[in-house]
Amino acid sequence: MNWRQHFRTQVDYQLWANQVLFESLSGLSAEALTRPEGLFFPSIHHTVDHMHVVADIWFARLEGRHIEADFSHIRTPDWHTLKHDLQQSIRQLGHWLESRDEALFGQTITYRRLGGAQSATTASDILTHLMGHFSHHRGQISAVATRLGAPAPEMDYLYFLRDLEAAETRMRG
Repeated sequence: MNWRQHFRTQVDYQLWANQVLFESLSGLSAEALTRPEGLFFPSIHHTVDHMHVVADIWFARLEGRHIEADFSHIRTPDWHTLKHDLQQSIRQLGHWLESRDEALFGQTITYRRLGGAQSATTASDILTHLMGHFSHHRGQISAVATRLGAPAPEMDYLYFLRDLEAAETRMRG
């Protein structure tokens, strides 16, 4: 497996894991999603909003663009729009990765951090960081959500692989 295939699989996993999380959260009230619960970004909604903003920031950096962000405010206040937009941003990244040459993944990307400092990181390290960052925040959200009474979502990578295997078995009939 090459880097492009690896990260395309990771993108698919992120989409799947987000959907599993969103299904788990579906029984919580709007108030529970926006109430401060001791997360680094105070609420579940704010944490998912952060995930979306971060996806856009890193995608822009990979493309050689800079975008500003303010993590203290929620960019997308509507929950349904936020879920859709996060998934769409991750899909867009996946499509973009499919169109890149394998050399991209070893390329050093120079970018400006949000505080203005210059930094440089390989594309593969950026993508590895981004995928881990998503998992990190989903874990935080899951812990709060289960405390609030939501079912505990099974979002581990192996569950994703098992889900793919089951779908392939169903397709083969």
